[in-house]
Amino acid sequence: MTDNIRCAWCGTDPVYVAYHDREWGVPLHDERALFEFLILEGAQAGLSWLTILKKREGYRRAFDNFDAETIARYDEADVARLLADPGIVRNRLKVASAIVNAQATLRIRAEFGGLDAYFWRFVDGRPIQNAWADPSQIPARTELSDRIGLDLKKRGFKFVGSTIVYAHMQATGMVNDHLAGCFRHRQVANLDASSDSI
Repeated sequence: MTDNIRCAWCGTDPVYVAYHDREWGVPLHDERALFEFLILEGAQAGLSWLTILKKREGYRRAFDNFDAETIARYDEADVARLLADPGIVRNRLKVASAIVNAQATLRIRAEFGGLDAYFWRFVDGRPIQNAWADPSQIPARTELSDRIGLDLKKRGFKFVGSTIVYAHMQATGMVNDHLAGCFRHRQVANLDASSDSI
C-alpha cells in the first residue's frame, strides 16, 4: 500500500485532497469545530462538499468564526448582510437555519455540556470502525443517523436529515468510512477517540 492511495471521492483537487488527508474521519471533540461542521453540512444540501470547502473561510468570516453564542443573537440586519455576502451560499433558508441551529446548540450545551458530549454519547465515545472495500458499500445514511437526525429535529435543529447527519458523523470521526485500501484508514483507526490529533 502506498501513500497515494486515497478514497476516490476526493479526486485530485488540492482542497479536497487536503481535507481528506488531514480532517475527514478524525475524531473531533472541539465545540466550535463540531458546530462549524453542523452548519457547513447543512449548507451543503443540494451542492457539492467541495463547493462548501472552497467557501469555508468565507463562512468563518461571515459567521463570526462559528461562535454559536454570537450567531444565536443574529437579527434581520445580520440576515441581510449574509444574503449579500458572495463568500457563502446565499440561501435564506440555510442562513436562517444557521441562526436557529446556533440557538439549539446553546440548549444542547445547557443540557449536555456541549455538542461533544451530545454527539459522542450515541457511539459510546468510540468511533465506529468500518472497512469498506468499495465506495458503493458506503451508506448515505444509517439507522443511527436516522435516530440522531430525529433527535436533533425534536430539539429544534434545521437541515439535519439523516444523510446530513451521516455526513457529519463521517466528517467528525464518529465513523471511519475511509476505504480499507486508503492510506488514511489505518491511521484514522489508530487515533485515540479522545484526542483531536491527526
